[in-house]
Amino acid sequence: MFWIVGGEELIHGIYKAWPNGLFGVLDRQMDHKPWAGVACYDLIFPLFVFIVGVSIVFSLGKSLATHGKGPSLRRVIFRSLALYVWGLLVYGGISGGLDHVRWLGVLQRIALCYLFTSILFCFFRWRGLAASATVLLLSYWALLTFVPIRDFNLEKSHLEALGLTPGSTETRARFEAVTTRVTGRFEDGLNLTQHLDYQYLPGRKWDGAYDPEGLLSTLPAIGTCLLGVLAGLLLQSTGIPAQKKVVFLSIAGIASVLIGFAWGFQFPVIKKLWTSSYVLVAGGYSALLLAVFYQVVEIWRLRAWTTPFVWIGMNPITIYLLFHLLEFDKFAQLVVGGPVKAAFGAAGNLLVSVVVVAMTLSIVKFLYVRKIFIRL
Repeated sequence: MFWIVGGEELIHGIYKAWPNGLFGVLDRQMDHKPWAGVACYDLIFPLFVFIVGVSIVFSLGKSLATHGKGPSLRRVIFRSLALYVWGLLVYGGISGGLDHVRWLGVLQRIALCYLFTSILFCFFRWRGLAASATVLLLSYWALLTFVPIRDFNLEKSHLEALGLTPGSTETRARFEAVTTRVTGRFEDGLNLTQHLDYQYLPGRKWDGAYDPEGLLSTLPAIGTCLLGVLAGLLLQSTGIPAQKKVVFLSIAGIASVLIGFAWGFQFPVIKKLWTSSYVLVAGGYSALLLAVFYQVVEIWRLRAWTTPFVWIGMNPITIYLLFHLLEFDKFAQLVVGGPVKAAFGAAGNLLVSVVVVAMTLSIVKFLYVRKIFIRL
């Protein structure tokens, strides 16, 4: 969440101020890969979904022990619905009419992952959860690899070359007129996931004809959340020493990354499709980071440096919504823009980014100190 609400721009600002090789590498890691491959910024969303899975073990596990399945499931459904609605509002709600509602987006995906993973958690033990994740990933791979699709590329530049736009009736007619079928294609605009979005996902789609948080790719995203649940069950276990938990997380993380990249030779690692190989790579890195933080925070008890992140972590959805509803950058420009920014030359953008992060931390600290924790 720190990277989403300002940390990313800090890195970009540092590189602009001091454009050397090291900062150049870091700067490139703060942008999404155009298509296949993975950068650090491509790991933020699956990390969040993974941690949602970890938290389900502790929050829903406690609710099940205290209240039972019925009340717990009702609470899960209510929270999922509330988060889904907030997601609709972040992207404009119905202000542009029903045809322009973004029915699936970042918060909507988190809501769906939380909902279905929680339901599975209520009815299965770890073996059933692991089997569910495996079935989801293999099924998604099989669908994208073997189900035939029209040999028609819906990516914007391809459509523009044909004089078409994503939402036009002419594009729809040209798409449906194609009789040639292909299988095992993973190009941008030419794959089963995006074709299904084009055909069946209503409303506004983020990438024109399709959405990176679309219909079919929600299935492997649930798999990411299930991997988090498995990690949470390991941490919750009282029969495994703390240091062994770190070892198990590390081994599982390394294995997952290696298997994911190996699978990527046939089923590429693509965030916008949330491919099964991407799930394993991102899940592996998530497990490794969890192992590192568990070692540092829980075993070595080096906690003083975590304070700002605790502030953010206690109100993650709140600061995410505020960051999207309020234009923090414009507020920062009111304080250090214009002549102040110009006076700092190449470091001017960095100064603005520092103010944005300071504003963000001030808000979450204010909420934390006053014990205001806004949860769904």
